[in-house]
Amino acid sequence: MWIFPIIILLLLIVFVWALYNGLVTAKARVQESWSGIDVQLKRRSSLIPNLIETVKGYAKHEQAIYDKIMKAREGLGSGSKKEQAKANDAISEALKSIFAIAESNPELKANQNFLKLQEELSDTESKIAYSRQFYNANVMDYNVKIKIFPNVLIANALGFKEEEFFRAAEEEKADVKVDFNLNQK
Repeated sequence: MWIFPIIILLLLIVFVWALYNGLVTAKARVQESWSGIDVQLKRRSSLIPNLIETVKGYAKHEQAIYDKIMKAREGLGSGSKKEQAKANDAISEALKSIFAIAESNPELKANQNFLKLQEELSDTESKIAYSRQFYNANVMDYNVKIKIFPNVLIANALGFKEEEFFRAAEEEKADVKVDFNLNQK
């Protein structure tokens, strides 16, 4: 008769142990996927000075844009995930200005160094987008695990907290206006 409570206790211990290990694994996946974003952000950050130096030779009057990019770049390596996401958004906006300068300058558009850097940045942007998706999928999985019953009882007691998603900036969510009217007369 005393064996039944021991079996129940052992099953409960195994359940809590397995649940805890599952939560720790999910949290580790979130941290690992954030490091993937971090690596790509640092890669982009190291490409930016080369891009700016190339553009500076053709458009010296755009110092405000260069300063804005460099300031945002400093925010990538430090701070919370939210601060890094904000710096990422600021760099994306500033890079659009750099590429607009290139569009208006045929010599710069033809510069092989600039074209190579532009291609590398484009590739890095794609990798950042993939890393963000991977991170957000892991965050969703982790957040669901700590919210479902009976996990929520144990997760709260063990200090597991909800993680934030890497969200797109409001500008990135806005509708894109496409105009095929080429003002032909």
